[in-house]
Amino acid sequence: MIDIRALRENPNETKELLSRRGIDTAVVDELLEIDLRLRSSVSKRDSLRAVINDLSRSVAEAYRQKETALAQELKEESKAHGEALEELSKEVSELENARRDLWLVIPNVPSLDTPIGQGEKDNVILRYWSPKTGHSTVEVDLDYEPAQKVPHWEIGAALGILDLERAAKLSGSMFPMYKGAGARMLRALTSFALDAHSDAFLEVRPPTFVKRETMISTGHLPKFAEDAYQMERDDLWAIPTAEVPLTSMARDEILPSEELPIRMTAATPCFRREAGSAGRDTRGLLRLHEFDKVELMVYSNPKDSQGVFMDMLRRAEGILQSLGLTYRVLDLCTGDIGASAKRTFDLEAYSPGVGRWLEVSSVSWFGDYQARRANIRFRDASTNEVSYVDTLNGSALAWARVFAVLIETYRNQDESVTIPLVLVPYMGGIQNIVPK
Repeated sequence: MIDIRALRENPNETKELLSRRGIDTAVVDELLEIDLRLRSSVSKRDSLRAVINDLSRSVAEAYRQKETALAQELKEESKAHGEALEELSKEVSELENARRDLWLVIPNVPSLDTPIGQGEKDNVILRYWSPKTGHSTVEVDLDYEPAQKVPHWEIGAALGILDLERAAKLSGSMFPMYKGAGARMLRALTSFALDAHSDAFLEVRPPTFVKRETMISTGHLPKFAEDAYQMERDDLWAIPTAEVPLTSMARDEILPSEELPIRMTAATPCFRREAGSAGRDTRGLLRLHEFDKVELMVYSNPKDSQGVFMDMLRRAEGILQSLGLTYRVLDLCTGDIGASAKRTFDLEAYSPGVGRWLEVSSVSWFGDYQARRANIRFRDASTNEVSYVDTLNGSALAWARVFAVLIETYRNQDESVTIPLVLVPYMGGIQNIVPK
């Protein structure tokens, strides 16, 4: 949630930054109005509670002094105040709920460094990378061989490593099934990435289904309920990303500052309904309800967050470079960043078979927005002051589209697919996937 104290003190500044997202700031005015009414009602409630406590002491004193009539009179007065207190308490509860409901759906304040824009077309391309040229500020050569310009769903079917038809028979469209060397390659990608991050990140295998409050903590609920899978009987939700359980691991805790940053990584399946995918390209592995991903997540002291942010981006880029895949880095504009993010970098790998750039990673800095929702704080060892942590997360990487780009990029004229060298040890020495 946004910092409501900062909103009270600088409402115009907060509203101006939120307006960069394209939201109607009338919702901010509504939040401030409810907040003002709530604080007024809380003050009245607390004052009346103090009066009742004083009256209770006076009643006890009157009885001790044998002043029964006065005691009865004071009890009646206390009773009348008690009824008013009950009404005020009810009003406070209703206003607290109204404020929280509104507070939860207001997005984060974007960073001053986030480019201002309305949508995807306004995202800023920072750089490109290809195996031939390395980093470049101009678009890299996208001249691929004819064998590479075949879409991955055709390659996967011909090699027997991707069976989308049987997956649809089992679960419906937009659920994949990998077979043979394809399934092994998916496992190899996961193991390779986890090993690459093991120098600094603690590997965690969190639950796949989480409680409602766990989804609320990251901002996935209530705003994005339509995109989530819910087990209604138990009110459990399938995770859309490992960010969700990892963020809540320290929910309602105060962490020692000397332990920060706390870095975690997890390999999990991820589930998304893709409720808004009607009319969009859902062929092959382009858009799925279920996919595997290795996630990075960090609790950080705010003063260290920029360094942590850049390290996470470097790691995600490093995986793509190790795999030899052409990609570009985008600085997402205010109209395209996620609701919880202050700033986001996307990595898009080039798919020669589809002829498009495909998002394979999103690295985001959330400031204290999620930490406020989850009540994750740290205690400064030198000042003993308690503050909210910053949270950051990033995909390193999401495998479905990486798999697609990989088998297209490494396809040969004889229709075989070469395994990237870094994956060969994880593939049991297999260097090529050949047609059967």
